Amino acid sequence: MIKTSITNREIWRIATPIMLGNLAQTIITFTDTAFLGHLGTIELSASMMAGLFYFVFTTLAMGFAVGIQIFIARRFGEGNMKQIGVIFQHGALFVLLLGLLLFSILFFFSHGLMRNIIESDNIYVASMEYLRFRRFGIVFVVFNFLFRSFYVGISNTKVITYSTLLMAVVNIFFDWCLIFGHCGLPEMGIGGAALASLLAEIAAFCFFWIYTFITIPHEEFGMFHWHKLQPKLMGNILKVAFPCMMQKLFSFGAWFAFFILIEKMGETAIGISSVVRSTYMILIIPGFAFAATANTLTSRIIGEGKSDEVMAMLWKVVKNGAICSLVLAVITSIIPQLILQIYTDDLSLAAAAVPSVYVISIATILGAIGMVYFEAVSGTGNTSAAMALEFGVLIAYMFYIFLMTKTSSIAGVWTAEWFYNIVMGLIAFFYIWKADWRKKVI
Repeated sequence: MIKTSITNREIWRIATPIMLGNLAQTIITFTDTAFLGHLGTIELSASMMAGLFYFVFTTLAMGFAVGIQIFIARRFGEGNMKQIGVIFQHGALFVLLLGLLLFSILFFFSHGLMRNIIESDNIYVASMEYLRFRRFGIVFVVFNFLFRSFYVGISNTKVITYSTLLMAVVNIFFDWCLIFGHCGLPEMGIGGAALASLLAEIAAFCFFWIYTFITIPHEEFGMFHWHKLQPKLMGNILKVAFPCMMQKLFSFGAWFAFFILIEKMGETAIGISSVVRSTYMILIIPGFAFAATANTLTSRIIGEGKSDEVMAMLWKVVKNGAICSLVLAVITSIIPQLILQIYTDDLSLAAAAVPSVYVISIATILGAIGMVYFEAVSGTGNTSAAMALEFGVLIAYMFYIFLMTKTSSIAGVWTAEWFYNIVMGLIAFFYIWKADWRKKVI
């Protein structure tokens, strides 16, 4: 195998801040679940269902940001800094329009959509209370994704750490105040959790704009200058980004469908899966971070004219990510009940969730490998191939989930994550190894 000039230190330098950045949305989910789990199973389940419904809409912005990230990383590798500002500005215009569109859909259609999705009347009512506040955040979240893609693309990811810390502090403080009515603020229950999340997203939005204006050289990057709209450039961006958007939508849509099927197994089943899901989202943070690192490094070294180094670089990323995930998985498997009691006072619920925690611990390691190769497919610029790969795997994944919800326990249903990560990783690996992606120009 050809050696790569990318060092382990470089991989960790990029991946570590992304890990902390990925904590942004995860911390919101974690703190909401931890606080609401002590109110009751209904609130816990509702926050998960409503939160997932909300995230399905944000995935379009997340996918677009991946496309922007690929473009920025490629221009960064080429040394074409001026074009980065032009790309970012075109991205900002698009996400503004996208954010307003998504907010309109959430504002006018959430009631009807959720009523058709959720069987439990109690969970439905609580979910709508959560969405009443949370839906306003999507206008800010789309820009937060754009800024993260900018900083990952230029391999300057430490700012993501700062924004995450800010979001964590704001969310935890207002969760405590608004859910339980501390510091003279009203006791709002699940609605307070949603409002706290909204305030955290606004805080990150303001921070990104101010930090970027102060620290990024305006002339070198062409930032904060008005650039004439270039339809051809926008078309090229969308050509790469649209498959990413669809791929993320398919992926998170299937994830949402996963929990819809579990909700139909009963309120206890969805309660168990709420705490398991929150634990899983913490465990897979390293996997997502190293996958994003693989994406940007793949695009960057192709831009540097070092396409032959891609496989060697990915193997380094896989080793680092798998080791990091293994440590977390082992710790979680040793003390599962202690971790689960963070989310709920119901000892029987925590005990019932333990088998599923063992399942997701293994899924964490498999995901750390599979996601790296999958994100590298997008990093080559061939996002249409990544979308087709994801779509094919998800069809099989949903069929597997449907069968397991009819024939197995909750832990059995969660083995779907093993299936997904193994199949996706194998197909992506063989694509990177054998396919002719080196001539792809973006």
